[in-house]
Amino acid sequence: PCVASLRFRDVPSVDILVWSELPTGAGLGSSAAYAVCLAAALLTVCGAISCPLKEGEPTARWTEEELALINRWAFQGERVIHGNPSGVDNAVGTWGGALRYQSGKITPLKRVPMLKILLTNTKVPRSTKVLVAGVKEKILKFPAIMNPVLDSIDAISQECQSVLEAMPANPSPEYYPVLEELFDINQHHLNVMGAGHPSLDRLCRVTASHGLHSKLTGAGGGGCGITLLRPDTSPLAVEAAKQDLCACGFECWETSIGAPGVTLHSSSSLNTQVLHALTEG
Repeated sequence: PCVASLRFRDVPSVDILVWSELPTGAGLGSSAAYAVCLAAALLTVCGAISCPLKEGEPTARWTEEELALINRWAFQGERVIHGNPSGVDNAVGTWGGALRYQSGKITPLKRVPMLKILLTNTKVPRSTKVLVAGVKEKILKFPAIMNPVLDSIDAISQECQSVLEAMPANPSPEYYPVLEELFDINQHHLNVMGAGHPSLDRLCRVTASHGLHSKLTGAGGGGCGITLLRPDTSPLAVEAAKQDLCACGFECWETSIGAPGVTLHSSSSLNTQVLHALTEG
């Protein structure tokens, strides 16, 4: 499709090797990450976008215009996989950082801090379609009850956006208790809407016992949860929480949100584990 519709140079037959640490089917946007990387690679090979990496540079990123083209093609990949995606996952995979999604409109947020989190996979499988249908049914059944809950979730999102945008200019630790409260309120609202699961309740209880605050991410009903880690969170508390979560049969990673989007790496910038995985293939 790249050659036929864009009329750039011919693409030779290629073998594409994919290596990822993202678990599939856990609501973490692994399909979008794959689609974004694939689109960026193929568009570069066929000359639709530049190869921005200069000699001696470990990494490089494309121009805004080129990123927009990567995002459009990645969205087509998401349509193949999901049928009717929102476009959020491929957009955040392309641009990185944080995005606001409202009524189908996606807006990148400027100057958002990178936040450290624990990402926990409960390993409980769930169907996004079934969960969405259940929430819709509840809204139709109890509109006077559920619509205020939706309004409150919208208000939480707006408050969270305000806090995140204020943090880079004034990196005060006082913002973190506010984010923690928003996590807690949001998690309770999502339970009210029917997106919760006993495994996620257990995740929240375990992390709360270590003074940490968690909420579900993705569709809910199992899947993954995120736990906010303050800059002053004790490494011992994090390690203890991880051990307790793993004892529940969960899988746990320390990571961050708000990182850059799709990036071109030189082979010299890749760590040994990644290089090994790619050369083994």
